[in-house]
Amino acid sequence: MNKLRVLIPKGRIFDNVSLLFSEAGFPINLADRTYRPALGAEWLDAKIMKPQNVGELLELGSHDAGFTGIDWIKESGADVEEILDLGFDRVRIVAAIPSNRSDTQLRMKKIVVATEYVNLADSWLGPSGYQYRILRTYGATEVFPPDDADMIIDNTSSGQTLRDNGLTIIATILESSTRFVASHAAMADKEKRGRIEELAMLFKAVLDGRDRVMLEMNVNEENFNGLVSGLPAMRSPTVSPLCGDSGYAVKIAVKKHEVPEIIPRLKKLGAVDIVEYDLRKVVP
Repeated sequence: MNKLRVLIPKGRIFDNVSLLFSEAGFPINLADRTYRPALGAEWLDAKIMKPQNVGELLELGSHDAGFTGIDWIKESGADVEEILDLGFDRVRIVAAIPSNRSDTQLRMKKIVVATEYVNLADSWLGPSGYQYRILRTYGATEVFPPDDADMIIDNTSSGQTLRDNGLTIIATILESSTRFVASHAAMADKEKRGRIEELAMLFKAVLDGRDRVMLEMNVNEENFNGLVSGLPAMRSPTVSPLCGDSGYAVKIAVKKHEVPEIIPRLKKLGAVDIVEYDLRKVVP
């Protein structure tokens, strides 16, 4: 079959996508000054591109699948198919103004709005009642006010950079995270669709594995029924008899954040020799 052509985003998203591929079994090998990484599978062909370009390149059909923030999909208006919300690199697209000015003051005049998100800004500013001119930026948008812009529309994770530059958020326009997306043409191709769905399954297994741990424990026969009935589990626990009819070994996969509450409960229910360990992948 033809290779599945995948776009890997450069910049801040790259590290998380690279780690995801590696944990799924496809380590990314990228030589210095190249844009063509090896992905450890003959059926994968990858190219590094800016996340801003991923959606449109998929729509044009030159590539089959890729990774980018939903903010850039919305900004470009690219017609692509979302396969999986990976949940990382979460940001908000926000409107922010100098802290010594008020929104009421800005609505009394035509303002300059600095942003990389020209289309998102335009679709929000007009319906919000502003008179405005958009000034396209190419990074470091937060430095434009107050001298060169009255407002910015930019992405932020914590808002700290904006506060450090004397800006106050007045609205959240969009919440974004990294998505695994594909072209409609690739999804209409039976073989490519199968490969894309296989990747999505492995990615989801990795993400679910990161969120869970395995707990193993032993329990005697007297406490067994009470323990099992009180266990949380993805389906039902795995149970094996211990040698010599001395009880049972029990395994459960649980959410990491539940562990501090679960282990004391297990002890009260009669569990002993409790062991916790990380999971690599979880496939329901």
